[in-house]
Amino acid sequence: MLSVVLLILILVISYKLAPRENKEHAHVHGAGQVGMVAALALFGVDYFTSYFYATGEMMTALHPYGLERYGYIAVVVIALANFAFGVLYMYSLGIFNEGGGSYTASMRYLAPTLSLIVAVTLIEDYVFTIVVSALSGGDQLLSIIGAYGESWIWHFLIGAALAAVTWYLTIRGRGESAKVVTTLLAAFVLLTITMAIGLIVAHTRGVPPVPPSEAPLPASFGRALLHLLTASMKGMVALTGLEAMSNGIQFVINEDVSLVKWGKQRLPRLRRLWTFYSGKAGIGRFVQTSFLFYGGLTTLFLTIFAIRFDVYDGTLGRTLVGNLAHIGFAQVPGGSVLFWAYQILGVMLLAAASMTALQDAQATEWRDVAIGEIPEFVVYRHPNGTFTRSTTITFIVAVVVMFLVKGRTSVAAPFYGVGVFLPISIMGLAIRRHLLQHTTGRARRWGVLLASACAVLSGVIFIGQLTGKWEEGGWIRLITFATLFISAHLVLLSPMGYRTTGQIYRIVRDKARVQGAMASIVEWQSLKMQEYRYELLVLVARFWEAFGIRRPVRYEQPVQAGDYDHALHVDHPDAPSILAPYLEIPKEVEAQHHL
Repeated sequence: MLSVVLLILILVISYKLAPRENKEHAHVHGAGQVGMVAALALFGVDYFTSYFYATGEMMTALHPYGLERYGYIAVVVIALANFAFGVLYMYSLGIFNEGGGSYTASMRYLAPTLSLIVAVTLIEDYVFTIVVSALSGGDQLLSIIGAYGESWIWHFLIGAALAAVTWYLTIRGRGESAKVVTTLLAAFVLLTITMAIGLIVAHTRGVPPVPPSEAPLPASFGRALLHLLTASMKGMVALTGLEAMSNGIQFVINEDVSLVKWGKQRLPRLRRLWTFYSGKAGIGRFVQTSFLFYGGLTTLFLTIFAIRFDVYDGTLGRTLVGNLAHIGFAQVPGGSVLFWAYQILGVMLLAAASMTALQDAQATEWRDVAIGEIPEFVVYRHPNGTFTRSTTITFIVAVVVMFLVKGRTSVAAPFYGVGVFLPISIMGLAIRRHLLQHTTGRARRWGVLLASACAVLSGVIFIGQLTGKWEEGGWIRLITFATLFISAHLVLLSPMGYRTTGQIYRIVRDKARVQGAMASIVEWQSLKMQEYRYELLVLVARFWEAFGIRRPVRYEQPVQAGDYDHALHVDHPDAPSILAPYLEIPKEVEAQHHL
């Protein structure tokens, strides 16, 4: 009875905390925009739910060899990386506060080639976010009946069904998605606190660890170090949340949250702090502040009790989290009700984690259409603000991948979280270039040093991810990445990749219905990519000329993109499209776009 009352109370509180979409914000510039609580849910649910699988994957690399006590070293590595990259992206939101993440950053400060690398890498990671989250949800569901690791068909069917629910909620609009996800996250936090109290009680009561079922495998010192590297890399899987918030900042309301408003009035001495957390960039920073500590703390929490009770993925037919939940809730009268509720909640949250990927796939793919990397038919925006075609295509590809890996999370996990370190490294290099151009003195010296360190650290982790997951298919990631990168260039160079100024204007302003600074950014990026395309075509023509084959470039030289700051109209945000001088746009249409 106590468990039932407690569960009802938790659900009521969680529902009350969920945001309600304001009708005034439903279609700001044609996009359903969200506030801080909704942004925390939609763009943070991916790394919040890594709780259910990251530590399990990490300990799976150590436990079979009796190395689980060294899991704390992996926890420290994960916590430090989360903090460093979190700070990097919090700073980046002040510079790239119109969305785009490292995609925009690389185009502005580095090179179009790097933008293509970021684009194909992130799309692949978004697909695997859906795959891993949905399949892990199936793992948690099967853990309830002790059937984890059994028939792959059930894993696949459950994962595909969860992804389908996520797809349906996403195409209905951001406001409704945010309400559902926030309710689930609030319930997750309250139930996890209850479970933690139960685990502490179990420890004080002297509940014994689960007897080992198999003897540890032998491991030399070198192999032990490799397993430790693998564990660190496996636990570091939810960093896509950084790019998710940076990409999706365009969908956030540009206003101060209540705490910032209060602070500016009551504590003006902390003006710099309130300025840092002001506006939509500030909302994004609130979300990413939670990211600084969440991964390290939750991984430490699960590692401590996994070692204490000697439970891991596969123990007693459950996941690591499923085993700890069974122990923790057993200390509460009628705790089986809470255990079932917690596992089902985990299933629902892991399905919802796919929303982060689907939201970011939308934010990325319409840009890819504008620059010529994806065919134009993909971009279609529903009146509720959702890019339904890109959402549906991403969902279908994810289900196909689930089938190919036969519903096994452990097979898909090595491919997930690898590529995101390339965009993070590129973001570090872009911020380094920004600081060199716009700062002086101590700020420049320290800023450049820290940005460079983050870029190097991310590059090292990228190599470590490939090395640590090599035997589990990490080498295939190199092949898929190279294939996607080459394919993106082939599409760009083909007639499908050609974009006139009229096409760019139609895609950005009419079909995607994006206005303001974000529209100007994408228009500039599109012109820049067409310049890059033309340069590649010239190089191809010269290559064939070296063999005596004359292949003239089919298209005339494109319109020059010019300087980024000039194109963005920083001093005149209401200025017309940068493409206007090259088009015949009726004045009433242009005026309507800027209302």
